[in-house]
Amino acid sequence: MCSDKNIYKNINKTSKVKKIEKKRRRLQRQISRKYELNREGRSYKKTSNIKKLEKELLKVNQRLTNIRHNYLHQTTTEIINRKPIFIVLESLNVVGMMKNKHLAKAIQQQCFYEFYRQIQYKCLWNNIKFIEADRFYPSSKTCSECGSVKKQLKLSEREYICEECGCVIDRDYNVSVNLMKYGQSIA
Repeated sequence: MCSDKNIYKNINKTSKVKKIEKKRRRLQRQISRKYELNREGRSYKKTSNIKKLEKELLKVNQRLTNIRHNYLHQTTTEIINRKPIFIVLESLNVVGMMKNKHLAKAIQQQCFYEFYRQIQYKCLWNNIKFIEADRFYPSSKTCSECGSVKKQLKLSEREYICEECGCVIDRDYNVSVNLMKYGQSIA
């Protein structure tokens, strides 16, 4: 979500991507079963049918990658084409987030670094100031109205409720406004 209330959908939750993911899982299971059927002692025999299936699996994997990268390019280009004065992204502890077994797959599919890299080079091309917020900047815990910092904030809380001023705001929008203010203070 951007500070001008533009929301970008998660490409991995679309029916098209889910359908291709399902096809990939089925192909992987099919290949695994073929390998088990053609097992000779401790070694596996690779038949021509297995080679065909593996080739098809590679195509499906490449298609998924292409869809994700295309969406990233479209999103970053759309953000840059709005001609902002500056763009602020916060540096995230992706390695730490990947340790959460429930979120690891979803985080991996988002391609955070690729998004960061594309925004960075497109800002350079278009003479837009690129600012990176420190990973310890409390962008999600700070109220965008009064500036008070909340001590505890769970990931499941999707609305930010300020204890000081009583402001109720969408959590992602609150973060984008805080990052905009951070950028204004630096720029």
